[in-house]
Amino acid sequence: MSSNSLEQLKATGTVIVTDTGEFDSIAKYTPQDATTNPSLILAAAKKPEYAKVIDVAIEYAKDKGSSKKEKAEIALDRLLIEFGKNILAIVPGRVSTEVDARLSFDKEATIKKALELIALYESQGISKDRILIKIASTWEGIQAARELEAKHGIHCNLTLLFSFVQAVACAEAKVTLISPFVGRILDWYKASTGKTYEGDEDPGVISVRAIYNYYKKYGYKTIVMGASFRNTGEIKALAGCDYLTVAPKLLEELLNSTEPVPQVLDAASASATDVEKVSYVDDEATFRYLFNEDAMATEKLAQGIRAFGKDAVTLLEQLEARF
Repeated sequence: MSSNSLEQLKATGTVIVTDTGEFDSIAKYTPQDATTNPSLILAAAKKPEYAKVIDVAIEYAKDKGSSKKEKAEIALDRLLIEFGKNILAIVPGRVSTEVDARLSFDKEATIKKALELIALYESQGISKDRILIKIASTWEGIQAARELEAKHGIHCNLTLLFSFVQAVACAEAKVTLISPFVGRILDWYKASTGKTYEGDEDPGVISVRAIYNYYKKYGYKTIVMGASFRNTGEIKALAGCDYLTVAPKLLEELLNSTEPVPQVLDAASASATDVEKVSYVDDEATFRYLFNEDAMATEKLAQGIRAFGKDAVTLLEQLEARF
């Protein structure tokens, strides 16, 4: 048996992804990939050791744009790419870079921004194969990802995913990866019911298991990457899931633990589950109705978009002040 819980988790076939924008933390846990979002970039950018990263973005944008606001928008994109570039020097796989959450309900603007981000990466000598463009799992976001994957060969990570209907539409859209938010689902149920949930009873864990089993049963290639964990119990309850993206604090707990981590999910068992095949990606009305019927998913998606949008605005204000 491996010496610590993190190594045991990797041994179940789960690919570990770090959920941070901080380079030192990423290097410590030897993950395959890394994910970022505006909140993580904002947190990292506040630290003195990342001043040089911000300076690169400011220098890039200073002769572009006709106003401070335009320069800040250009600098923000370059800042995202600079973080991604530094992360890719550490991880062997891919980094997720997020499209501005304020574009979550605009398919064409999402596609345009994704293409701009990929072009910026390529200008730095980084292939699009090493990038996952992160997009909120709205109807418009899923349709944008569908086009990016099919027409442009751009890999997408559909984030802020809280419901089965979102997951099914993403799989049908043939997106590369989805990020169901385990911990935020748990947060909602705890607040709504006043109950505590652990292990197999955790609503976030139940949701990801259902998605994983459905994907494997019907042969979808989309990667399931559990995200937004509140404790290591949730992580262990999903051992065997394709990918798990985990914050440094919880990775540290797993690294310092020798508790056993048996495999829970596997494709063979999933194929035996009794679940009906459904379809939503070409049926906007049904998708929206079923999603609307899920109060938790509706509220958490809206909350997540607002939070990421707010942090993007804060970053823009800080960059604008530099010009």
